[in-house]
Amino acid sequence: MKIGLMGLGTVGSGVVHLIEENGDAIEKKIGQKIEIKKILVKDPEKKRIKEAQGKITINPYDILEDPEIDVVVEVMGKEHPALEYMKEAIIRGKNVVTANKEVIAKHGKELIKLADENNVNLLYEASVGGGIPIIRPLKSCLAANKIYEIKGILNGTTNYILTEMKMRGMSFEGVLKEAQQKGYAELDPTDDVDGFDAARKLAILCTLSFNKYVVPDDIYTKGIRTISKEDIKYAEELGFTIKLIAYGRLDDDGKLEAWVHPVMISKKNPLNGVNGVYNAILVEGNAVGKLMFYGQGAGMMPTASAVVADVIDVANHIPAQNGYDDAEIKDIVDTVSKYYIRLVALDKPGVMSKITGVLGAEGISLVSVVQKEIMGEYAEIVLITHNALTKNLFKALDEIGNLREIDKVASVIRVEGDE
Repeated sequence: MKIGLMGLGTVGSGVVHLIEENGDAIEKKIGQKIEIKKILVKDPEKKRIKEAQGKITINPYDILEDPEIDVVVEVMGKEHPALEYMKEAIIRGKNVVTANKEVIAKHGKELIKLADENNVNLLYEASVGGGIPIIRPLKSCLAANKIYEIKGILNGTTNYILTEMKMRGMSFEGVLKEAQQKGYAELDPTDDVDGFDAARKLAILCTLSFNKYVVPDDIYTKGIRTISKEDIKYAEELGFTIKLIAYGRLDDDGKLEAWVHPVMISKKNPLNGVNGVYNAILVEGNAVGKLMFYGQGAGMMPTASAVVADVIDVANHIPAQNGYDDAEIKDIVDTVSKYYIRLVALDKPGVMSKITGVLGAEGISLVSVVQKEIMGEYAEIVLITHNALTKNLFKALDEIGNLREIDKVASVIRVEGDE
């Protein structure tokens, strides 16, 4: 089976290396040899790994028009021109394997339909969780289940930042700078720290789990830029750890709750121990109960492993496509959660009664209150609510923020228990 590889960056180089190193073992498993015939690059003069010699091209049609190439492996990244190359490959009857979460999250419905029409496979295991097998289990191993809920830590960069903030007492800005120096964060970290990367992955997982087509723009997304070392400290005192959680659940009314948001999770929660650049995904099905998928969510060889596994599935003629209905996404304000709230307020009698009065008027009661004196006449107040309708909480916080005794509403974070 001959492959056209589009992209020879970190993941592409890993794919080449893995096929070269494990080619004999793969051949024994599938009964045929896998060969990379052509590799598309932007700069033909750039120094490349030795295994790529003699296969380099800058013309995509050297791959797309080659009748011997059975599979196009796209690991270029970015939305364009990857989307156009994938479409062209599918129309020409070639199977496509990709690690491109942006293209799959935004255009998966169109590409899946196109692949069905042309009787080819579109496989994208590496688009979520790097080397963690999650797409294939949802499609096959768990296909007999009704999936109730899916949630997890889907971005290694944000998990690394939050872990370091907790372990070392550093600020978000300080850890981000270190992460960029170490290569854990991009020079422009927007996709990661603002939650967009996790939202793209969640859109893919929700589509597969609930058979409802979801696009990232439908998902309420809040990143970690506003998380301070003070929030980390208070979370620890209250018995929690802050993680950026991606969450999806299909309600009985057919509406999908889907969001990406910082969450305070209990130390008994299995996601609490997922630290550094690692990812984890919790899936609950009606037959299997609760499962956890854990591992490195990115990196050369873990991602290459998922890409090559998809190529092997193509060789084994494993069908890949599914039909999905459009999802009806529940507005974030209609969801229910406990919340952590950090306020900065004048340190004087009567302030707490005003705050609790506003919350009480919206039907919001409190689990705990922590008040600590800070600079001058102001105090920092930390509240944990009981379960509250988010619409009511937002309304109450708007009113609280307008009280003359309140300097600012500094932080609002969802809170989860043990599960």
